[in-house]
Amino acid sequence: MSSTTSSLPERIELSGEGLVLRDWTEQDLAAMPGLFDHPDIAYWTPIVSPFDEAAARARLDRDRQLRREGTTILLAITIDGGAPLGEVMLRRAPEGMEIGYAVGPAHRGQGLAVRAVRLMAAYAFEHLGAERVILELEAENDASVAVAGKAGFRLLDVPLITGEEKGRPFALQTWGLDRP
Repeated sequence: MSSTTSSLPERIELSGEGLVLRDWTEQDLAAMPGLFDHPDIAYWTPIVSPFDEAAARARLDRDRQLRREGTTILLAITIDGGAPLGEVMLRRAPEGMEIGYAVGPAHRGQGLAVRAVRLMAAYAFEHLGAERVILELEAENDASVAVAGKAGFRLLDVPLITGEEKGRPFALQTWGLDRP
């Protein structure tokens, strides 16, 4: 990936792995709190908590702004293009294209995150010229570590990323997947 930021498509829909990853819409606002207002998501992700309809509106607006800036793509994870079950993110980062994800509590255990990560990684390689995609995970987040391994990522030998978010310290491992 070059260090210059190029524009991202205004609309994106990716199909594969038994999923349709699509842009968030106004119609999704009511469903978003049910996906993101959960203690696990509050703890492991930077998504605001509590997550209510105002937070959903702010997230949709921010998603659109980041897309226009050419830095980030946030897509709803769906089975058929309909109801959102979670979210997958692709963000330009100095270390490579970073993927993040969150699956609503009612939809876990179906391999949605693994499939969404693989599909988004393929998009980054094929359409954005990424040489590597990364995941930044806390080692204690067993579910996300399992997603990384099942999606084909390997733990990279790089320093931990440390900081504080929502009043608690964190240390993130970096997992990578290189262009096939």
